Amino acid sequence: MRIVVDLTRCQAYAQCVFLAPEMFELHGEEALLYRQEVPDGQLDRVRQAVAACPVQAILLGEEVSACAR
Repeated sequence: MRIVVDLTRCQAYAQCVFLAPEMFELHGEEALLYRQEVPDGQLDRVRQAVAACPVQAILLGEEVSACAR
């Protein structure tokens, strides 16, 4: 499973960092770093992070494929 973050949409609220710290981290005050490949053990946390993003900047799995078309 893959994730993509629209960094132009991201406002650094950091909800994803709190919910899935193995996958997301803030570098400085506003730069978000993230892993694109989601290990099986992190999938539930990433789903929570996707749902919690107030600006819907995180796409997961099939959403990523749909955007690539």
